[in-house]
Amino acid sequence: MLYKRLSTQKVNKILLCFCEDITATAAAKLVKVNRKTANNYYNDIREKILKEAVKQTPQDDGEFELDESYFGAKRVRGKRGRGAAGKTPVFGLLKRGGKVFVKIVKNCSKEELMPIIQGKILEGAVIHTDGWKAYDGLILNGYDHYRVFHSHNEFARGKSHVNGIENFWSFAKRRLSKFNGCASDKFILHLKECEFRYNHRNEDLLILVSKIFKR
Repeated sequence: MLYKRLSTQKVNKILLCFCEDITATAAAKLVKVNRKTANNYYNDIREKILKEAVKQTPQDDGEFELDESYFGAKRVRGKRGRGAAGKTPVFGLLKRGGKVFVKIVKNCSKEELMPIIQGKILEGAVIHTDGWKAYDGLILNGYDHYRVFHSHNEFARGKSHVNGIENFWSFAKRRLSKFNGCASDKFILHLKECEFRYNHRNEDLLILVSKIFKR
């Protein structure tokens, strides 16, 4: 995209609108540009955020919460639980006191999730999950594993819970709902934007986004 088509002042206003979570349509009206131009800038920002997010990060230790969630089409009547038809499965990993990492997955099987877990979390770390079968064997893989069983109406057992990662799912779904759905090829951009916003929620987003935008 050719940024010089807009003045620096208008570009800065678009960045501010993005940081304040104003839709591209509303930003176009505020900045007095056409909607396509605002959308192009917004998507370019998201592409740069995604590029930053996919940079290789080292394995980490500490205490983590793992969970999966489904995004997209409304649940089909009669289809319950993980794998509900028409939804996109997303795996999430939250370090307590740290950041969240999310990844679109083909399914929520052990074969799909375990390489992600081992690629992000060092052996010996503490992991909290629910009772989903894909997490069976985490102890055998060198992790200190604690579980809560939602199927038994159990949502916390002392310090063992997945409330943190579930808070992220709620945050992401609330944000995405205002778009009334997004194209499948753009979903990863919106998902990683949610990750970025959540991880930097206590920081000045305008400073961060301005730096990323100029790279």
